[in-house]
Amino acid sequence: QVQLVESGGGLVQPGGSLRLSCAASGSAFSINAMGWYRQAPAKQRELVASITSDGSTNYADSVKGRFTISIDNAKNTVHLQMSSLKPEDTTVYYCNANLRLVGSRWFQYYWGQGTQVTVSS
Repeated sequence: QVQLVESGGGLVQPGGSLRLSCAASGSAFSINAMGWYRQAPAKQRELVASITSDGSTNYADSVKGRFTISIDNAKNTVHLQMSSLKPEDTTVYYCNANLRLVGSRWFQYYWGQGTQVTVSS
């Protein structure tokens, strides 16, 4: 089994910064990609940013130029540096990993439990 442990959420003023981190651990695995999603109440979960193991990135239009995703393959950890935060960024952020367990033929998706980000003065 694989666990995704998130950290770094919290309360920040508009215009401020936060850094989210997510570490994957557990059974031996190979990561294809990791990313961050967010879900506001009564809304669908949406992609914020993703990154493949070779460093290719993808961002939602709403965060381009403000958020930066990075991956530390040696530590199986993904980071999301969030800057110029806005009140509309307030919601729960979920870490996601697409990985293959050693010995398995298939890639699967795993989710973290979520971390709250609140942008408010």
